[in-house]
Amino acid sequence: MSTFAHPPETIAIGELTVRRLGYGAMRLPGPEVWGEPANPSRAVATVRRAIELGVNFIDTAWYYGPWVSNRILVEALHPYPSDLVIATKLGGMRRPDKSWGPANRPEELRRGCEDDLRTLRRERLDVVHLRWIPSGVPLDDQLGALLDLQREGNIRHIGLSNVNRAQVAAALTRTPIVTVQNPYSAGGGGGRITRLTHAVVEDPDAVLSLCEERGIAFLPFFPLAVGALGSGERPALDAAANRHGATRSQIALAWLLARSPVILPIPGTGSPEHVEENWGARRLPLTSDDVQAIADETRALDP
Repeated sequence: MSTFAHPPETIAIGELTVRRLGYGAMRLPGPEVWGEPANPSRAVATVRRAIELGVNFIDTAWYYGPWVSNRILVEALHPYPSDLVIATKLGGMRRPDKSWGPANRPEELRRGCEDDLRTLRRERLDVVHLRWIPSGVPLDDQLGALLDLQREGNIRHIGLSNVNRAQVAAALTRTPIVTVQNPYSAGGGGGRITRLTHAVVEDPDAVLSLCEERGIAFLPFFPLAVGALGSGERPALDAAANRHGATRSQIALAWLLARSPVILPIPGTGSPEHVEENWGARRLPLTSDDVQAIADETRALDP
């Protein structure tokens, strides 16, 4: 007999507590995450609507735009609500041709931290994810640079992004890790997401299981699978959507929330209406059979 999944409403990130649906700022800049949005006032309204609904965790990076998403967050929210947690990412950059590349030498990580502090108008960054992008710089050296910044008071908590289980385990021998941000979605498309983000993630569930064991928040990026949810046959996803009168995207977010209590989805959008739609996913009760059926269906998309 199927039972209903009742996911917790909040999650701990170190000593911080946030509601278990955040907001990703990657969609605030213009097309290709570059330059100004076509409608800046709508971008500001989107961020403000997220906060009005109850979002108190935002994920951003100085290289979104570059600098555009941070500036919009400041315009929309500064001075920030006292319970707002802002997470950033270091290790990546944007080239003049709009391509993405590594910026993970110690001096580049320091400069990125300074950019985030300046553009977000923060004295200390709440959470900084070290984004693993293959380069000639060992992950241990990159982590050492963040630990230096943490000792200097620039970073409160350290997280990881685009990492495998072995990398998380190795980092944990040096320092507490409060968050891991990896591709994970009911839409599948893992190979496509890997190509887009330079991810080296052999088994997303292996990383998730380690996070569960160690009480680490797991943040799926591209939780709606870069648009892949809108295509193809998805009987399990559609059955749940039809039962609730919901969209596939809402069920995909509800599935993430029910999949594990350590999952903190961070869907991004530049639309106030989509923020409201995403937030509504928190109130969609999936059964244990729903969760398993969607998991099996998703696994079959990425054999």
